Amino acid sequence: MGIDKVIPVERLVKGRFQDNFEFVQWFKKFFDANYQGNDDYDPLSARGGEPVGAAKPGALNKVPTKQVPAATKPKTPLVKTSLTRQPANNMRSPLSKPCSNHAGGEGPLIEELRAEVRLLNAEKEGLEKERDFYFAKLRDIEVLCQEHENQPTIKSIMEILYATEEGFAPPADNEADFEQEEY
Repeated sequence: MGIDKVIPVERLVKGRFQDNFEFVQWFKKFFDANYQGNDDYDPLSARGGEPVGAAKPGALNKVPTKQVPAATKPKTPLVKTSLTRQPANNMRSPLSKPCSNHAGGEGPLIEELRAEVRLLNAEKEGLEKERDFYFAKLRDIEVLCQEHENQPTIKSIMEILYATEEGFAPPADNEADFEQEEY
């Protein structure tokens, strides 16, 4: 079974929808062309008698996930007075266990790190949802203000919305850099 197609793993790892979608389409076509309906396959014996989803005891760590309410009042003001980038003070300390390439004891460490990555990704998704929520609110305010921009109060609001910190340059509108949103 020869495969002539070069599979761009680097592009697939980036997670862009279009690249992964095209690969899945090609793989489905390849599978349909080469599958011969072999009904002799026994998945239970291929897994060594293990049922689906069986995990070793202690392999799954129950990590509490942080719940972010969808629409709550912000605890901090919507507009920060300082837009300069501050170094993160909440960086985690390095792991106490040294990372080694020995096959013996790195399994639990890897699982711990994977659980931490899952937790951080869930937290990131929650923060992105919250950011998008407040961005949509600001966008609605901007549209409303643009409809009545001749009033002095609205002009003041527009100045606040469009104000930038000294030395801050807004990003250029290069649509070429953002060909497609990644998922």
